[in-house]
Amino acid sequence: MPETIAAPPVVAFVGWSDSGKTTFIEKLIPVLVKSGLRVGTVKHHKGGFEMDRAGKDSWRHKQAGAAATLVSSPVRIGMVQDVDHDYTLDELLPFFRNVDLVLAEGYKHEAEKKIEVFRPLSAESQPLCANDPHLIALVSDLPLDLGVPRFGLEDAGAVAQFLAAFFDVTPHK
Repeated sequence: MPETIAAPPVVAFVGWSDSGKTTFIEKLIPVLVKSGLRVGTVKHHKGGFEMDRAGKDSWRHKQAGAAATLVSSPVRIGMVQDVDHDYTLDELLPFFRNVDLVLAEGYKHEAEKKIEVFRPLSAESQPLCANDPHLIALVSDLPLDLGVPRFGLEDAGAVAQFLAAFFDVTPHK
C-alpha cells in the first residue's frame, strides 16, 4: 500500500485589496525560512493568468493544445495545467509535499485558518473576517480587538513564532 503523506498545515492571509497581504507575506517568508522551515505559497487569482513566456518551448507546447505542460530543471519544476474548476486549498495541498507550512493569499471564503491583514482604506473600512470562526490572528497597526492575537504590520518575526507554535511545525536546521 502506498505511503500516505500528510498535507502540510495551511494558513490563508486575507484582507481587502491593497491591504498589504503580499507585502506582509514577503516579509514573513524569509523569517520562516531562516528558522529552518520549508515554506510553500499559493496565491488565489480571480481570473486567468500566464506563467509561461510567449515563444518559449513550453509555451509553444501549451499553445499547440497540450492540456498540461511541465518544465523540469536540476533546480526547479513548474507546471501549467488546464483545470475544470477553481481548486480549493485542500485540492491544492497535495502539490506541497516537500514543505512544512503553506501560506495562502486569498481564499477568504474557505474553511481554513486565516490571518487578516487590515489597513483601513477608508473611514468606513472594517475587517473582513471579524466574525469568522477560522480567524486565528490579525495583522494591523490599529488597536482592534477581534478576540485573536494582533500583530503589527512590521511584526513578521512575531507572526512566524506564532505560526510555528500554533501549527507545531518543527524546523529542519
